[in-house]
Amino acid sequence: MCVEETIAGTEAAQIPKQRGESLLETAVRYAEERHWDVFPGTWLEAVDGMQRCSCGDASCDAPGAHPARADWGTHATGSATVARRMWSKQPLASILLPTGRTFDAISVPETAGFLALARMERMELTLGPVTLAPDRRMHFFVLPGAGAKVPDLVRKLGWSPSSLDLHPLGEGSWVAAPPTRFGSRGAVQWACRPTPANRWLPDAEELISPLAYACGRDR
Repeated sequence: MCVEETIAGTEAAQIPKQRGESLLETAVRYAEERHWDVFPGTWLEAVDGMQRCSCGDASCDAPGAHPARADWGTHATGSATVARRMWSKQPLASILLPTGRTFDAISVPETAGFLALARMERMELTLGPVTLAPDRRMHFFVLPGAGAKVPDLVRKLGWSPSSLDLHPLGEGSWVAAPPTRFGSRGAVQWACRPTPANRWLPDAEELISPLAYACGRDR
C-alpha cells in the first residue's frame, strides 16, 4: 500500500529523496523529474524563540506553508533553472504546486483519505501521488479538469456536493509539497509518493466513488 512506503521513510526511486536534501534541491527535482510547476511560498522565522510565519500574522492558519504574494500564479515555473534561482534567493521558502496545470487535486479529510486508500487498494485502482498534510488533509493528484467534473460525479453517486468534505482543487489553487512544514505541526508527507509507475495520473472519475464513499462514512 502507498502509505506504508512513505510514512516509514523508505527510499524512493526518483522523487522523493528528501532526507538531508534542501528545499531548493527538492523543488528543482519536482520540476526536472515530474515536470510540475513550482513556486516558493512563505517560510518560518524564529521570533522570540517561537516559529512564526514570514507573512507576519501571529495567528496564521498555515505558518510557512502558503503563498507569499497575491500574484503567485504568475511566478510558478516548470523550469528547473528558474526554480533554482528562486529558492537560492530564499532557501527556506515552502514548496507549493499550482493545481489546474499538470494536475488537479481532490482534497479530503485525513480519516476519509486513509479509508479511501484501503478501498482503492482492494479495487486495484491505479493511483497518482497523494499528499498528507499536517492540517489533516489528504490531496489525491488527478488529471486536470477535476474541478468541473467532480460536482456532477458526486451527484451521480447520490450525494449532494455540499454534504461531503470533498473539494477539487483546479486552476487558481495550490497544494503544499513535501517536505514543506506547517509551523510546529510537522511536515507534508507523501501518502503515495511520485514514482515512474504513477507518472500517468488517473482521471477524477476513476477515484471519485471510493473518495465519496469514504467522505460519506466520515461525516
